[in-house]
Amino acid sequence: MIQQDMMQLGKRRSTIRELFEFGRQRKEAVGADKVFDFSLGNPSVPAPQAVEQAIRELLEEKDPVSLHGYTSAQGDAGVRRIIAENLKARYGVPCDPDLIYMTCGAAASLTISLHAVAGEGDEVAVLTPYFPEYRVFVEKAGAKLVEVPCGAGFGLDLEALDRAVTEKTAAVIVNSPNNPTGVVLKPEEISALAALLSEKEAAFGHPVYLISDEPYRELIYGGKRTALPAQVYPDTITCYSYSKALSLPGERIGYIAVSPKARDAGDLYAAVCGAGRALGFVCAPALFQYVAGKCDGVLPDLAAYDENRRLLTEGLREIGYETASPDGAFYLFVKAPDGNAPAFSERAKKYEILLVPGDDFGGPGWARLAYCVKKETIVNALPAFRALYESYGE
Repeated sequence: MIQQDMMQLGKRRSTIRELFEFGRQRKEAVGADKVFDFSLGNPSVPAPQAVEQAIRELLEEKDPVSLHGYTSAQGDAGVRRIIAENLKARYGVPCDPDLIYMTCGAAASLTISLHAVAGEGDEVAVLTPYFPEYRVFVEKAGAKLVEVPCGAGFGLDLEALDRAVTEKTAAVIVNSPNNPTGVVLKPEEISALAALLSEKEAAFGHPVYLISDEPYRELIYGGKRTALPAQVYPDTITCYSYSKALSLPGERIGYIAVSPKARDAGDLYAAVCGAGRALGFVCAPALFQYVAGKCDGVLPDLAAYDENRRLLTEGLREIGYETASPDGAFYLFVKAPDGNAPAFSERAKKYEILLVPGDDFGGPGWARLAYCVKKETIVNALPAFRALYESYGE
């Protein structure tokens, strides 16, 4: 029998994907240069040369059978060793290669991690705004998603989190730099978060896992820095993807790193392996595991994104829009002039602008713009944004 919940989920694309498909149709109808598509976080900067070089080397170094054959279910041991060494050297994060699990991108990392630590009757707290698929992943694991309002400037509201984390809380998901706001949590916010969760663990007598979703951690501008949760909180599960830093979203490669300081770290990792097995997420794509091993630590060229960030943020503010202050990722959160984000998104279509209403992100009244586009798209879009803004005055 067809599972009705899966059928309904399959029939209902995400708002982001709906807009992306609408944009594709509009580009075919009126021309790609006339449509200003800010819907999808698809990197516009090419993959670093190191990626192409790594692929060429692998084709020459390895025989086809081993290059395209199965790795261990949890991933190639040599690749996991490189990742662990780099995490320790670059970030001072405690890491053990035997507690790393290679995955098909961050989505698989999050899904596996949630199935490893949460189930029926549990709650998972997420800081708003958040990537909408968190809800899908949490509920598929059988748990309840609990939204925790952010503070001023989309930072951490410690009091709200204190109220939200209860004995039912199995995990808290944190995403910095954030999708959709681009905001980066300050090191002192991460430390305060760790202190609060440590207090909760002591009070409840069970772990409250911190699932750190980090696909944008290398995309930080202006010399800003953030702490990584695993640096300061033992019960951390790090979920990572190479999609953004290496511009490889279609290759679906990432990993889970269980902190060796987590209580019962070995059993936690076994649960990760078991969840990966149960969900069919074993042996991530072998070729790109090896590419990740060669390119882990290669930094992206942030110049184009940074220029787009400043151009779009300053341009919209000059027109009169209120925006968040994005220090990372490649997203800008913009306030709808009348506070109605879905209506704002619909009205924007009349000006061939595609932006995602923030309601699905847990940020009503705001809209997300992905500025990982060509610079010309932003330059040409600003007059349309002005006309859109002025239409509210009419």
